[in-house]
Amino acid sequence: MTEHNENQFTSVGTDIDEVKRKNAEAGLSYNEVKKLLAQSGGVDTAMYSDTDKEEVKQQIHGKKQ
Repeated sequence: MTEHNENQFTSVGTDIDEVKRKNAEAGLSYNEVKKLLAQSGGVDTAMYSDTDKEEVKQQIHGKKQ
């Protein structure tokens, strides 16, 4: 009989519990970061972006004539 604590593996041999443990140690997930940014309203987040705001405005509203 197999023990209840035995590790589970994917069909290619990946240890599922090890992946979960490493993910938990890795920091915030993509969705957790999005949630934090949404909660803060994006205030003081410009330092984390390389987006050119003026370029985006021109793409949305068209080139200035």
